[in-house]
Amino acid sequence: MRVELLHDSKAHLGEGPVWDSRAQTLYWLDILNKRVYANADVIAELDDFIGCLALRQRGGLILAKRLSFWTFDLDSASSTFLAAPADEPASNRFNDGKCDPRGRFLAGTMDMNETDPTGSLYSFDGKSITKLISNVTISNGLTWSADGKTLYYIDTPTREVKAFDYDLETGAIANPRVAVTVPASLGWPDGMTSDSQGNLWIAMWGGAQITKWNPHTGKLLEQIPVPVIQPSSCVFGGKHMNELFITSARKGLDDAALDQSPLSGGVFRVETNVGGLPLFEFTG
Repeated sequence: MRVELLHDSKAHLGEGPVWDSRAQTLYWLDILNKRVYANADVIAELDDFIGCLALRQRGGLILAKRLSFWTFDLDSASSTFLAAPADEPASNRFNDGKCDPRGRFLAGTMDMNETDPTGSLYSFDGKSITKLISNVTISNGLTWSADGKTLYYIDTPTREVKAFDYDLETGAIANPRVAVTVPASLGWPDGMTSDSQGNLWIAMWGGAQITKWNPHTGKLLEQIPVPVIQPSSCVFGGKHMNELFITSARKGLDDAALDQSPLSGGVFRVETNVGGLPLFEFTG
């Protein structure tokens, strides 16, 4: 599979890609530059970090800004406060997140110093916020099985993908277990998505690759090299949902590393031999 550069955006921390199948548009973020992108275009530069976003059923987007949830209107580029979790440390921020099959927005927080387990994973249904997981250091990739009954979740420093039984009706999780253990030689597991065959695709921060895993056996199935050191996340999209879009970052790279990896912060595309699962929209 050949990886091609789609947008040479030079994002500081490119993240959170979301494919809008109706508009055939890729939304994504530069978290640390507080920017929202649609394809190659900056459509908003906000007043605080944006950890993740999702499509909203009634139009526009939902954003997890620094420590709160907001709507975002695409026509006016205006945002409206919705809710915020209680008791989040000021040194935290939201990171990765996406909607479940019932339209709840799951988003996790992280310690901005990336050292202390002060983060949590939350579920927001538009009315109330429920804490699902505590003692998280870097809340990262999450995705579901094709039937929606299993949630997969990454706290990056653990180098594990955890699986949870997921109750679609209530949004509750149970029965945590390790689905995948990532060797240090591959990099750090970051953003994640799933395909129609039930496999997990994970961006490997520091590993210059996307990895594909069978979560039932924990087996590494495939490695796809990318021409940047820090791929950060990935999502399926395109007309036939078989294109994998990959974000990346320049954060923390010195001049020598950028000379080696000049496309860092770009967005990439690779055509795969499998379809991805559609993303779900926020119902709140």
